[in-house]
Parts: sequence; C-alpha cells; structure tokens
Amino acid sequence: MHLHHVRTHRSDENLAREGQLAWKLAGVATDPVELDDDVVDMVVNRVIDNAAVAAASVARRPVVSARSQALSHPVSIGGDGATVFGADAARRTSPEWAAWANGVAVRELDYHDTFLAAEYSHPGDNIPPIVAVAQHLAQSRGLTGRDVVRGLATGYEIQIDLVKAISLHKHKIDHVAHLGPSAAAGIGTLLGLDQETIFQAIGQALHTTTATRQSRKGEISTWKAHAPAFAGKMAIEAVDRAMRGQTSPVPIYEGEDGVIAWLLDGPDASYDVPLPDQGEAKRAILDSYTKEHSAEYQAQAWIDLARKLHDEYPLILDAAHIESITLHTSHHTHYVIGSGANDPQKYDPDASRETLDHSIPYIFTVALQDGAWDHETSYSPERAHRADTIELWKKVSTVEDAEWTRRYHSLDIAEKAFGGRVVIKLADGGEIVDEIAVADAHPLGARPFAREQYVHKFRTLAEWAVAPDEIERFLDLAQRLPELSPDELGGLTFTVAPGALTGVEIPEGLF
Repeated sequence: MHLHHVRTHRSDENLAREGQLAWKLAGVATDPVELDDDVVDMVVNRVIDNAAVAAASVARRPVVSARSQALSHPVSIGGDGATVFGADAARRTSPEWAAWANGVAVRELDYHDTFLAAEYSHPGDNIPPIVAVAQHLAQSRGLTGRDVVRGLATGYEIQIDLVKAISLHKHKIDHVAHLGPSAAAGIGTLLGLDQETIFQAIGQALHTTTATRQSRKGEISTWKAHAPAFAGKMAIEAVDRAMRGQTSPVPIYEGEDGVIAWLLDGPDASYDVPLPDQGEAKRAILDSYTKEHSAEYQAQAWIDLARKLHDEYPLILDAAHIESITLHTSHHTHYVIGSGANDPQKYDPDASRETLDHSIPYIFTVALQDGAWDHETSYSPERAHRADTIELWKKVSTVEDAEWTRRYHSLDIAEKAFGGRVVIKLADGGEIVDEIAVADAHPLGARPFAREQYVHKFRTLAEWAVAPDEIERFLDLAQRLPELSPDELGGLTFTVAPGALTGVEIPEGLF
C-alpha cells in the first residue's frame, strides 16, 4: 500500500490529472492484478449475505415501494435488463432501477456488512449496482462471474480505503458520498473501462451523492434505506454518461470549490488515503465484517455482551434491582447511537424502527432482558412498550472512553474494537463490570462467520418467503459465482414463493 496525499488546490495551481485522487482511484480500478483466493471466497460470502437480508425485508414498506418503482420501468434497449429481488427472474428492468430496488432491500434492516474507521460504511452496498450492470450487459459483453467478482473487489477496496482516511460525518455529510465513487469504480472494473472514463465517472458519482446526515439524526425516516440505493443508482448513471464522453467537475476532491474545501475540512485540509500499489492485490474486503444481528454495527458487540450477562446474572433482568447501567464506549457509539446524541427519540417507545436501530440504550436493554435479538420481534411496538423495558431503558446511558475511541479508530485490525465496558450499579450497592471488544461474529470474535454461517443466515432469513428449492438453487449458484457464465448471471436473485406477499399493498406513484 502507499499513501496518496490529498489537499486542496487553487485553480491557478492547475493540479495535473495524474495527481488527483479520482485519477488514482481509477488507476486502482483498471489494475488487472489477479484476486487472492480468500478475497474471492469472501466476495461470495457477501453476495449471499446481501441476498439474505434482502429476503428478510422483501415485504417491508420501503422495499415494496422501491420494487414497485423499479418494475414500473422497462428494460433499457442497450442490454437485457437486471433482476429485482423477490420478483420473477424473467421480469427484468433497467439496471439503475434494479440497483435502486435491490439496494433498498439490502439496507432496509441494517443487517449486512460494515467497515468503520475515519468514516462509516456498508461496503456491501456496492453489490446491487455492480451486479445489476453485469446482468444487463452479460450477453452483449460476454461478462462472467469472474468479472463480477473483480468488480466487487474494486468496489470494496476503494470504499474501504476512502473510509480509512476521510471523515464525512464530522462535517455532517452522509457516508454514501464514499459509495458513489466506489460503485462507479467497481462498474468500471467489471466492464474493463479505461482510466479516463472511470475517472470521469467517479467525479460525477461523487458530485451527485453528497448529502447531509440528517437522514440518520433525530426521527430517522425510511430514507435511511434509500440513501445508499440512490448512490448506487447515481453511480450507474455516472458511468453511462462517462462512457458517452461526458466529463465531471475537475478536480472534484481537491478543487478550491470542491468537496474537501467546502464540504469537508476546508481549504487548508489534507488527507493521506491508503491505496494498493500497481500489481498489489485488492484485499480490503477482508478488513470488513458482517452482522449477526439486525442493528447498527456498534450495537453488535453490546448485544453479545448483553446475552452473556442475561445468562450469568438473572437478577438484573428485574429493573428494580438496578440503579443504573453505563456503557463506556467510543466517541461514535456515544454520540451517534448513544445518549451523547441528545436525541430524546432514542428513549421513546413510539420511535420508528429506524430510530430504535440507532439507540444503543434500547438495544442493550432488550438484549439484556431477552438474552436474544430478533430482526422483527425485538423492534415490535409491543416489545418497545413493555413497562419493565421502559423502566430499565431509562437507566441506560453511554459515556465516551478515550481508550475505546482510540481502538475504534485504530487501523491495526488486531486491536480495532467496537465495544466497550459496562458498569451496572445495583440497588443494593453492588456492581457488575464486564467488557467486550468485538462482536462474536467478527473475524476476531468468539464465533467468527465463515461460509457455513453465511449460508445459514440466508436459509434462516429467506425461509418465510422463498421456497426450499429456490433457496437451494440460489445458494448453489452464488457459491459458484467465480465460474458463472454470462447465461447464469441472471440467476443471482431469488423469487418469492406464490402467496408469500399476499396482502402486501402496492403503492402508487408517478410511474
């Protein structure tokens, strides 16, 4: 790896294209280096993971809405179209709309992979747009499963490298601003585009996907699931324009009126972005981690610790025995999903699911009382309104701990941590103290996820809506991803069983 130094430049400095971050990212995308076997294996795992959480959310209102929008559009004439999760595989739509629908389905439950450093990210959000373009152009360009894997490895690499170096949330810019460029670059790798074209696509994708973090603040709305889908859709459209010779704002990152100068750290800012050298394998996907539980990633380890405490200390299940529960944790956990956010909605039993998903006081309380976490019942209105839960919930708070913040930001994967230390003060004056660094499913956790767990996750989350033979068909195909022919790429989807969506209302809009 090498560090690419990025700073703002006045227009009269005429920063050469070769010195611009977008050009360097495009260079990573065009590097024909072979993929390592463990990277290929993890790409397959994440394709399965995405489909699993999409299956779990296929009847939820934002997903139904996005799917109905996508299926209102015909197939673009330049290819064969792309599939939409849940719909008949023979019913295709334009790739940007398939990416939109599938992106919403993947993100709706906040249940797929994550990487956290200077910024936050769900790099699995790269999968819907890259796969949609692959399905659309598979026949005309002879694209194979190996091409898809290469494109996805690029998407993961670039998003994770940007996340390691450039904080967006510090300036209240939503993290999907790193996704637009990474998805555009991944599509460029998939299609074998030249560096100039990918460079222009990255610039356009970044320019159209910067937005504020209000989508993840206060009363969190259904747009939370749509934001990354929008970035994927914009990335596809940016690549299309760039392929037609259309250019982007240059330099998009470094310009005196560019992203760094006016949206991030300002005219005097600089960053060092780690990027693989020419000929160096793209391995960033291995630094990311998926979720065992449907909740914000910073909650994963806390759910596991709560389950452990549930079993070890039955007396603390009664709120009357507890004076207070304090979670000593990282800056992000405290200020984004903890009491440091100063969001009263995080303690409101009438809050939306999206808000409760970003409330560690709520999540820790329910996991502690139940000794388990479920993507549906743990968020149900009935569960949130339980009197004993509300009583205990109000006793849970967070504080920032400098050491846990340091470990959160560490680029040493061996010490990087997302948990903290819990101090439970009992009504009788006693105290229970415990801590956890990483979730059980993390690569360094108690029960790391491997192929078996990804397959189990798909079977478990899909069984309510997908027929057994369709589950096995998808799993067989997905696990053969690196060897798939152009004819087989269209099978990277699932169709729900007859009657599974009976009673689901299809909303009407413009299309």
